Amino acid sequence: MNGAKIAILISIIAYLLLMIYIGYYFSKKGSGDSSDEFYLGGRKLGPIVAAMSAEASDMSGWLLMGLPGVAYLTGVCDAGWTAIGLAIGTYLNWLLVAKRLRKYTIVTNSITLPDFFSKRFKDTKNILMCISAIIIIVFFIPYTASGFKSVGTLFNSLFGVDYHLAMIIGAIVIVGYTILGGFMAVSTTDLIQSIVMSIALIVITLFALNVAGGLEAVSANASNMDGYLSFSKMFDVSTGTSSSYGFITTCSTLAWGLGYFGMPHILLRFMAIEDEAKVATSRRIASVWVVISMAVAIFIGVIGYSVSLKGNIPLFGTSAEAETVIIQISSLLSENGIIFALIAGVVLAGILACTMSTADSQLLTASSSVSQNLIQDVMKVKLDSKKSILLARLTIIAISICAAFMAWNPNSSVFTIVSFAWAGFGASFGPLVLFSLYWKRMNLPGALAGMVSGALTIFVWKFMIRPLGGVWNIYELLPAFIVASVAIVVVSLITKAPSKEIEEEFEASKKVI
Repeated sequence: MNGAKIAILISIIAYLLLMIYIGYYFSKKGSGDSSDEFYLGGRKLGPIVAAMSAEASDMSGWLLMGLPGVAYLTGVCDAGWTAIGLAIGTYLNWLLVAKRLRKYTIVTNSITLPDFFSKRFKDTKNILMCISAIIIIVFFIPYTASGFKSVGTLFNSLFGVDYHLAMIIGAIVIVGYTILGGFMAVSTTDLIQSIVMSIALIVITLFALNVAGGLEAVSANASNMDGYLSFSKMFDVSTGTSSSYGFITTCSTLAWGLGYFGMPHILLRFMAIEDEAKVATSRRIASVWVVISMAVAIFIGVIGYSVSLKGNIPLFGTSAEAETVIIQISSLLSENGIIFALIAGVVLAGILACTMSTADSQLLTASSSVSQNLIQDVMKVKLDSKKSILLARLTIIAISICAAFMAWNPNSSVFTIVSFAWAGFGASFGPLVLFSLYWKRMNLPGALAGMVSGALTIFVWKFMIRPLGGVWNIYELLPAFIVASVAIVVVSLITKAPSKEIEEEFEASKKVI
């Protein structure tokens, strides 16, 4: 291993040790001593931490690997419309959901999303809680697997380290600080990780532009490929041709934004906000950061293609290869001396940051679904505070093992894995959250119908209808979201209206607390 690689490794190890220390620090402050502290941090998130924690946990390795990879292979169209949909979804989620969800979960004394659903509709049999907890586990395991996959790919591409060994070590670090400090450790590391991710995006953009020969050279190379810079055509790097994107495909891609309304790990941040009066500040910070970071990530993919054409990095032909474009450019940066190698290490730590900030949040949310909702609330297993936290930590370890097995294939695509899990949460919980907060007439049967129909439609559309192609080739989130919304309205209207107690609680949730 040469000096450059050693410098990169030093930067990354220092970063990982900092993450573990943060977990240790919050464990000593008592952040893991009770369920409320472990899962919600005692509702003490300030506006900046809330905003950046929510968005860092949202972006995952998808921001620095998946999105640049898509832009590299197909141009700006697919990645661009996806980013626009996500930017709109981010803003609307903060605008429509954040404040009302925080107030409603205080009124119902809820500390997890399944807990809120159950208490919102007075589901004494906990059927809603059980199903929602299972859905969280089903979709979070592959989501977490995509994060572990990103870690393995990073070290394998950069150091030639065995993919599986690297993935396992990365998973151990993530699990380590998550089980130590709980929610506050996760949220604080997310803030730091969002800063590191931002540095990574800036450094790589400036360096890659210089290597590619400047903005004019990048523009000229991209313009020579039909449809590469178009928002109505998608380029195919394997054939060198383009195809029409179409109105239906555009709407389908924009539907990514609908997923935000159902993301448990993001919604958990809303529930934990310290002061509802500062939600507007968080919304502005989150929206601006998301727009800028995604735009830069797409730009890096476009620049990366020009860097490949100059022969400085390989020319990629598959999604798995293209998703390493930032890793390859960082490796190139490290060849310019020790200082630049250390900077490259910070950039690569940014990829780890993307991955870790999402994986830790997912692990925490999934563990709450198993230990708190399934075992204690549904199965009625009585545990004291210490045993409850121990169970939560053991659950995190078990889920991590399942995710590691799912991520065992090094050739899987981060973008593909994330898109499926994103659709699953968006359709299962998105309509349910929105109607729960804004429609007083919604009842328990309607909630169950919406959740189940949304989840089932994701699988049916993904594996049975979408493969038919043509007009059916629509991102499964859009039809599933519509089906779930219709099911909620229809079933709620044809069944008994909610009780007076539920209606009074609904009205109470709208008042300032």
